[in-house]
Amino acid sequence: MRIIFMGTPEFAVASLDALIQAGCEVVAVITAPDKPAGRGQKMNESAVKKYAVANNIKVLQPEKLRDPDFLQELQALKADLQVVVAFRMLPEVVWSMPPKGTINLHASLLPQYRGAAPINWVIINGEKESGATTFFLQQQIDTGNILFTEKVSIPEDFTAGDLHDKLMNKGAGLLVKTVKAVESDRYTEQPQQHLLEGAEPKHAPKIFKEDCKIDWSKPVEQVYNLIRGLSPYPTAFTELNGKILKIYRATKELTAVDAAPGTYVTDNKTHLKFACTDGYISVTDIQLEGKKRMSVEEFLRGVRLSQ
Repeated sequence: MRIIFMGTPEFAVASLDALIQAGCEVVAVITAPDKPAGRGQKMNESAVKKYAVANNIKVLQPEKLRDPDFLQELQALKADLQVVVAFRMLPEVVWSMPPKGTINLHASLLPQYRGAAPINWVIINGEKESGATTFFLQQQIDTGNILFTEKVSIPEDFTAGDLHDKLMNKGAGLLVKTVKAVESDRYTEQPQQHLLEGAEPKHAPKIFKEDCKIDWSKPVEQVYNLIRGLSPYPTAFTELNGKILKIYRATKELTAVDAAPGTYVTDNKTHLKFACTDGYISVTDIQLEGKKRMSVEEFLRGVRLSQ
């Protein structure tokens, strides 16, 4: 079965590699165009492109997915199936092209957490469980008929980065299982609306900078989950003496508070904690504007905070 793989970031590389290791015939990879990055504006290749080049897989990098030349080249590849992992929204002319359809790997248990940032939002919302889902693409984003799912637990201290890595590997195995099932026509499709049972799904929209600023007037649990859900990227932040302080990891302390929300408490040696309405958030892994990322102990050795 001739497969075209579409993806861009590191998350997608694990799936592409799993397909190759399973002996699948990936005839081409579609990925994002190279972009200038860094101070020198050097052209940066996507993680998927780097893997494809290293493994002698044909690479296509269309600026526009409706471009006639790209569509002609895509048609000429005569793919039986297209696989999408962490790519962009496809027009119908693309996803409807292969005879066996186009399948997508999504990093949530659909129909919950449709959207661009499912890994972040499940942790921000304090979920104890997530997973990966494979489904056939349809016109509306993340709404196609489900093929397979695999659940994973979310430990109390997991960050979005931790869950990303766990789902990256679980999802790769699930994708291979799905491709083999589609190849042999041994699968059943489950419409997503049947799983909702009349309830509204939770969404996972794109995260903007304003979503990352910590509101210390919220309960400890909400602030703690926000920090975990935005770590390591795009990262929750607050202000400390007029500078942006990014917080990558923290612990929570539920206790009576006699300080205003956002007030910090420190011994200038081992701890720095911020007051919420019902306790404190003690930061452990931080980065002050203009400085490198470091532990709170390392940070306090280099700065003196007033009490």
